[in-house]
Amino acid sequence: MALVDNTRIDDTSFRMSEATAGDFFALLKPRVMSLVVFTAFVGLVAAPATINPFLAVVAILAIAIGAGASGALNMWYDADIDAVMTRTAERPVPSGRVRPGEALVFGLILSVLSVMTLGVLVNWLSAALLVFTIFFYAVIYTMWLKRSTPQNIVIGGAAGAFPPVIGWAAATGSVSLESVILFLIIFLWTPPHFWALALFKSGDYERAGIPMMPNVAGETSTRRQIFAYALVLAPIGVLPWYLGYASAGYGIASALLGAGFVWYSWKVLMMPDSDRVMKPAKALFGYSLLYLFAIFAAYLADSVVERALGLAGA
Repeated sequence: MALVDNTRIDDTSFRMSEATAGDFFALLKPRVMSLVVFTAFVGLVAAPATINPFLAVVAILAIAIGAGASGALNMWYDADIDAVMTRTAERPVPSGRVRPGEALVFGLILSVLSVMTLGVLVNWLSAALLVFTIFFYAVIYTMWLKRSTPQNIVIGGAAGAFPPVIGWAAATGSVSLESVILFLIIFLWTPPHFWALALFKSGDYERAGIPMMPNVAGETSTRRQIFAYALVLAPIGVLPWYLGYASAGYGIASALLGAGFVWYSWKVLMMPDSDRVMKPAKALFGYSLLYLFAIFAAYLADSVVERALGLAGA
């Protein structure tokens, strides 16, 4: 008893936080998750296979939970740098609403739950791709690349590009060239999307010590690289039509969207060095979100229409 009386124990180390359900939901990065879910859904629906509707819902939910788990693990590890960036300071962990240990356990539990659900109920190929995606984002990107190289978002962008491949694998049990092209669209979209953000948030990244491209190579080099990626992305977006995977309607839509991406990237390239407001960079960042959603929506609509016409003609 004396030992207990004479030993000071800080019980705040053991007490659970008073986080709300909304705080834990915020750990899942719902805006990022929504894009992941949508691209995975496109991969699942566009795949040339029929999947049981119940299993389709299970697959999408598992992918969503896996994406959320990645976000929670990212917020757990990055709490120190999130705290010094204006864009992320109010996230649940740096703001103190969720304790780091809670975020870690939450992310690990969701990771195991999502992978096992997908593997047991759907197929193990899609589950293997999901576990690789979680590992790549949480460990390779978050714990290594993000703080060590200005190519962090280039290599790390692979994690965000896997969802349509996982959706495709969930429906077919395989990976095809068509799904790889969907992967490439997101993979090539990621650097100009995030570098546009980094241009007008470079102060945040500098304070956090993150070697984003504008802070390491300079704004001029970053603008050139954004434009170069746009020139490659635009024709890759049209590739499904060129290879016969999509109709001319998709080809026209993707070509117009790609031209828009090149145009906005050109405006960023031509942006005066004295432009501190960086309206072109902000405009490109906004358009890039529209581009990815619109091109996948066009691909989804094209696949649904083609399938409906095929059934009508059968």
